[in-house]
Amino acid sequence: MSSQSKILKAVHDGAKDLHKIGLMDEMTMHEFDAMCLPPIKKYSARQIKQLRMKQKTSQAVFAAYLNTSKSTVQKWEQGQKKPNGPSLKLLNMVEQKGLEALA
Repeated sequence: MSSQSKILKAVHDGAKDLHKIGLMDEMTMHEFDAMCLPPIKKYSARQIKQLRMKQKTSQAVFAAYLNTSKSTVQKWEQGQKKPNGPSLKLLNMVEQKGLEALA
């Protein structure tokens, strides 16, 4: 964990404590939660294929978990197209927690 991540975690933990004892309202706590989300990693074609292979799944099954088409996964892996928005978030989740997180 980087020093910046450690600091952010400490600040977030402090905010949670303030919220628990009633010194921070729900809206402010939600703002702290949003600020403390980890950055979304972008993936190269090679990284996407490696991620899928690590999950031991076909392009069709991987696409189904990500709620996209097999051809989209093929294009990502060939570098013809780049995932963005919700697709990137889902790829980050798969990398961190596995396909089971999407089931």
